Amino acid sequence: MADAVGVSRSTVSNAYSRPDQLSAALRERILDAARQLGYPGPNPTARSLRRGFVGSIGVLFTSQLSYAFTDPFAVRFLAGVGAAAERHGISMLLVPLPPGATDARQAVENAAVDGFCVYCVADEEWALDVIRQRGLPFVSTAARDDASADERFVGIDERTAARSAAAHVAGLGHRRVALLADSVLPDAPAGPLTVAGVDQVPHPTTRGRLSGFADAFAEVGVGWAELTVVNVPGNSRPAAAAAVAGLFDQPAPPTAVLAGSDVLALGVLDALAARPAHDRPTVSVTGFDDVPEAAAAGLTTVRQPAEEKGRIAAELLLDPPADVAAGHVLLPTALIVRGSTGPVPRG
Repeated sequence: MADAVGVSRSTVSNAYSRPDQLSAALRERILDAARQLGYPGPNPTARSLRRGFVGSIGVLFTSQLSYAFTDPFAVRFLAGVGAAAERHGISMLLVPLPPGATDARQAVENAAVDGFCVYCVADEEWALDVIRQRGLPFVSTAARDDASADERFVGIDERTAARSAAAHVAGLGHRRVALLADSVLPDAPAGPLTVAGVDQVPHPTTRGRLSGFADAFAEVGVGWAELTVVNVPGNSRPAAAAAVAGLFDQPAPPTAVLAGSDVLALGVLDALAARPAHDRPTVSVTGFDDVPEAAAAGLTTVRQPAEEKGRIAAELLLDPPADVAAGHVLLPTALIVRGSTGPVPRG
């Protein structure tokens, strides 16, 4: 290309990236020659490597790509990330790591990004190790026990927030309780399962919420072994409805179900509504997140600021604070009591 016009390669590059360095006539001659030769211009990937800046951040999450567009909490979180990215004039790359994906490591290794927002990634250290090996910064939204003091984090106190919902239910007199969560144990089937202790649950978010539920009931004399833990293979309403399908046909069914997300709680309400009116037990149900659908369903839940979480995660990545302590942000939560919870039914 440069030889065809009789100029240096840097002059050709300037015609695309620094046009003010050339006369209008010379730039037009270069662009005209490029069109005739079918030259599209400098390779953007190579150019970004030279300058050490891609202009994009990655959002890493352990689910299918469709989850980012269908899960109500994920949608609001990504809206917050997107708002911050727009403010900084950069783009966003979604990097899904669905369970069992054989090319998951390559996805993290090859992502053309300047850093990662790590959203809903479990205790698997390999993904964070790859990011560290690449020398890229990251911000996590799930607290990890082995996190270093300088790792950036934005999230909530999962355990305390979940405890508030369980304490509310326990205060209403409920003692036969089911705890519903997504992927409690790896490869576990849908439905009730035996978990030796909450410390056996691998995902930090799920572990934190189940711990909070258990704390509140332990205070009223209901131990972990007396709680029914129900596994849902995926955070969806149909999956939750299927997981609790036989739960209320037991001789001593639970009088309350505490779900680890609003989506799962809404699935429980769907399962109850699908039963014949004469065989529909009165069950208190709580969720977590306070997605828009929760209010319409009258769902008691724990509210957390989804969009603010996404926005702060991106800001911590794009404009990190000088003070290490300021890189650890704990957001507020609130218990929102609605009509889905009430006292234990008589009889």
